[in-house]
Amino acid sequence: MSKTAIILGATGLTGSFLLKRLIPDKRYDKIILFSRSATPIKSSKIEEHLIDMFELGRHRDKFKADVVFCCVGTTQNKTPNKEIYRKVDYGIPVTAAKLCVENKIENFLVISALGADSKSRFFYNRTKGEMENAVLQNDIRSAYIFQPSLIGGERKEKRPLEFISKQLMKAANFVMFGPLKKYQSIHPDTIAKAMQKVAEDGYEEIRIESDEIKKIVHDDA
Repeated sequence: MSKTAIILGATGLTGSFLLKRLIPDKRYDKIILFSRSATPIKSSKIEEHLIDMFELGRHRDKFKADVVFCCVGTTQNKTPNKEIYRKVDYGIPVTAAKLCVENKIENFLVISALGADSKSRFFYNRTKGEMENAVLQNDIRSAYIFQPSLIGGERKEKRPLEFISKQLMKAANFVMFGPLKKYQSIHPDTIAKAMQKVAEDGYEEIRIESDEIKKIVHDDA
């Protein structure tokens, strides 16, 4: 039976790769997008809603699907205002999880970050950890949290410090093995492919760290 997917953040780096993967996927006949800007990707499967993402809860009547992929996120460099940052990285995913419960959507996949910890003294890690805990409190039947390391790939906007970090991580990847392997940088399409697979097949862990994300994709190759 054909399914409907919702993608939050389809114009972002990982979300755009995921959208490109779901369009030719015959298991999905509709892909509903909620975002603040239009995607340049075109398909008859796409139903796009351009909204204020901070008001996602007002669109519960359109928030109906078999699976929800939450790929929203920002960085402290891009969003230095901590209140706005929290609205993005905590508020949107938690609102989406609540809408899943309200509309009886049983499959929810969200991107967090490696090192997420609700007790961390670092604002970024603490916010991600609090988001994870709040999402899981909604008791969605199949909820999965993806915890990638630094995400590679080219972004539309220029982020000089992030670019430098990515170059350093590329070099460091060659010496990160064993317990350090999960800290290797990861390509956004790898995350997208893993999300697509887990949405269909499930996974034994709720929180999936960066090296496990790569393993899911490698085992499917």
